[in-house]
Amino acid sequence: MVSQIVPGGSRENESGSLPAQATVGDVAERILVERIMAVCTSAGPAHAPAVIIGPGDDAALVRADDGRTVVTTDIAIEGRHFRRDWSEAVDIGHRVAAANCADIAAMGAVPTSLVVALGLPESTEVAWVEQLMTGLVAEAAVAGASVVGGDVSAADCVIVSVSALGTLEGRDPVLRAGAAPGDVIAVAGRLGWAAAGLAVLSRGFRSPRALVDAHRRPQPPYAAGVEAARTGAHALMDVSDGLLIDAGRMARSSGVDIEIDSAALIVDEPIASAAAAYNLDPLQWILGGGDDHALLAAFAPDTLLPEPFVPIGHVVPAGDSEHPGEVRVDGGLPEVAGGFEHFRR
Repeated sequence: MVSQIVPGGSRENESGSLPAQATVGDVAERILVERIMAVCTSAGPAHAPAVIIGPGDDAALVRADDGRTVVTTDIAIEGRHFRRDWSEAVDIGHRVAAANCADIAAMGAVPTSLVVALGLPESTEVAWVEQLMTGLVAEAAVAGASVVGGDVSAADCVIVSVSALGTLEGRDPVLRAGAAPGDVIAVAGRLGWAAAGLAVLSRGFRSPRALVDAHRRPQPPYAAGVEAARTGAHALMDVSDGLLIDAGRMARSSGVDIEIDSAALIVDEPIASAAAAYNLDPLQWILGGGDDHALLAAFAPDTLLPEPFVPIGHVVPAGDSEHPGEVRVDGGLPEVAGGFEHFRR
């Protein structure tokens, strides 16, 4: 087909398709947005029940049945949160959607909708953007949500900013500030897998594939957040930066300390094997690694824990009432690194 110039300088052929290697710099913003919207509406204009009006207008309309909306936002920057030589575009889409939907689940809520803002270099291929959105839409659907809108802009590197909305379905939110002495500390989901996958990739390898895939596409236990809320969890949050850091955040918010039993932490076979190959303690990844987006909860000691939560420790009174938030492992301060924090040197 003969290519033609359309308003805005984009190159389409007579059938309306783009050249295979077309970049966002080759097309008009209108064309790029149309391509993105086609992906977002591929499962129907509003496949999540809460969505009344999806993408296409100046704003979306999302139902809030009990008059309250849970809101979170997260930003992923190329070179800091992901690398395009390590992950396919569809994997990055899954990853950034999972981070936001996990935050909604960590309030005991159900994700309903996402809005996505993209910053893109002109050299970014349109097909790459479509695959990114395919991953975002697919992961949102896993959590029960839809992508309902967003924005695009030119940028020096790829930036993906996602905001997610959710519903409590009439329940009270579960905060990270409710842990009380005597409570059981429990985890739902995997720990250490994404960190182990990052270690593998950083060494120039692509296997064990299970660990690399865990870094590329986390698997948050979305439904476990609702189950924790229904079971009466006192505190709840997701483990995005590492068990030690995030348990410390829960402890400080609650004015308590937390004791973790290392024998209760599950060391899955792929992690054990990779750690042995690198002569590392697997607890370095399990305690210090983030990006799995497991859920961390505090339950009353007589609670029958909902699946898939497993107990890993307990809450104790703060040893220093003026500076609560200490996390001890097997009764002492852990020797492994404490996890990831931006701006920490």
